[in-house]
Amino acid sequence: MTEKSGYTADFPNEIIKEGKAQVLVPNLKAYNVSPSDYAPSKAPVFFNPVMEFNRDLSVLVFRAYQKMMAHPVRICEPLTSQGIRGIRYALEVDDVEHVMASDINRHAYECALHNIELNGLQNKITLKYGDANRLMGSNASPKKRFDIIDLDPFGTPVPYLDSAFRATKNRGLIAATATDMAPLCGVHAKACIRKYGGKPIRTEYCHEVAVRLLAGHMARTAAQHDIGVKFLFSHSTDHYIRVYCQINYGAKKADDSLKSVGYIMHCFNCMHREIVYQPFGCPTCHECGAKMDYTGPLWTGPIADQAFVERILDESQTAVLKTKNRINKLLTQVKDEATAPITYFVIDKLSGKDDLPAPSNKMFMEASRKAGYQAVPTHFNPRGIKTDAPASVMHKTLKDLTTT
Repeated sequence: MTEKSGYTADFPNEIIKEGKAQVLVPNLKAYNVSPSDYAPSKAPVFFNPVMEFNRDLSVLVFRAYQKMMAHPVRICEPLTSQGIRGIRYALEVDDVEHVMASDINRHAYECALHNIELNGLQNKITLKYGDANRLMGSNASPKKRFDIIDLDPFGTPVPYLDSAFRATKNRGLIAATATDMAPLCGVHAKACIRKYGGKPIRTEYCHEVAVRLLAGHMARTAAQHDIGVKFLFSHSTDHYIRVYCQINYGAKKADDSLKSVGYIMHCFNCMHREIVYQPFGCPTCHECGAKMDYTGPLWTGPIADQAFVERILDESQTAVLKTKNRINKLLTQVKDEATAPITYFVIDKLSGKDDLPAPSNKMFMEASRKAGYQAVPTHFNPRGIKTDAPASVMHKTLKDLTTT
């Protein structure tokens, strides 16, 4: 049970309603910033309204997961800030046994305590004041572990992953958000290598690479504890990426997962790309003979499970959410591309390379399918196409479409 707060906010604030929750949050207008550039330093308690989409989708994913597992779930939200995520999970996810939340910021802790009372959830949410890793570490013994852990930090989730894997039950779910897109997309490559243990690359499909770098780091971290991973759902939206990883105990499961950790070789000359798993020296492109660059180690396996995405879509049908239409569009795209080849081509990038006009995605995909190749759109980029056609065929298809 959470203690009573007796709380009075000492900063400009307002009460908002999101989902079934009502919470006290900082009034952004008082800080003279727009939601898109809101940062923790601007107010004593962090709140980002732009992430409502993320929170709505998380509720649906956790509902789908709970129904798939068919038993009561315990949820941990160790970076809770004002508490809106944990509160929404307690109110909107079926059969939640308990939510454990924490924050190391005293202002955030007191605000979250107030918001838990505001929603009458003192008996369902336990709030701790302290470090996220300490909270998860103190719940790492078999009888204390959680069914779901949600890591939604400002920046990278990497500092919390080791503790999260140790504190999650067998077949449990870890959700992780990363907002440090500059390192993950290759703008700050050294930072990415330090944090994720993988080299990024500045290509047109860098957002998918970002997801796969995070997923690859999670697979390697899990393997250290004899844990295997399966990525049920992932997406790249706005300024962040998010993955939902189901874990499976066992050294064999860990070994099997590591078989899906490799590298993507990329040719900047002709746009050819390929996956490799063995050490390499200075490879040359099979298509044009130019020197190739690489990214990784990263996850090369599926980053979404079609059947599970269907479950999320089912949950969305009965949900009352402001972002529902946007969520359904994203889920439909992710479901369709879940079994598509790794990486994607961006038509505008392809046409720029060949100095040719860019046809519509629909026209390009129809031509690719007619030639016998798989071609589906991707949520990573509105002009992106996932296909098993080699780069040489993509260039030829573009030329045929634009010169006839």
